[in-house]
Amino acid sequence: MIVTDDAGIRRILENHKVIAMVGLSPKEDRPSFHVARYLIAQGYTVIPVNPGQREILGQACYPDLKSIPVKVDMVDVFRKSEDVPPIAAAAIAIGAKSLWLQLGVFNREAAEQAAAAGLDVVMDRCPKIEHPRLFAK
Repeated sequence: MIVTDDAGIRRILENHKVIAMVGLSPKEDRPSFHVARYLIAQGYTVIPVNPGQREILGQACYPDLKSIPVKVDMVDVFRKSEDVPPIAAAAIAIGAKSLWLQLGVFNREAAEQAAAAGLDVVMDRCPKIEHPRLFAK
């Protein structure tokens, strides 16, 4: 299902705790680095996916989704919109529960493919923005 409402986003953030972050950068000035660091601080497990790296933020880094040796709940995508279809297909193949496309990332075809396979899909949002907005005390 393509999720656009607060209740759906809250449900995803409450229940999808193991996040494979595709395109996570080791550079501290990149948005992906800040998002990953925030999510780790909130108790999520963040698994970096970046073929050019071995480790990011103290976590083992994998070249692709299929190389991750644990069950992934969410695939969070920091890539260009046109790069999303094979990532969505890989998210389906590994049995992820959700596909989250970051701010500025839209791919209707990939989103519909993932949703048809049973994944929750969020587009053009950031969990680092949504989490504190929905869970602030």
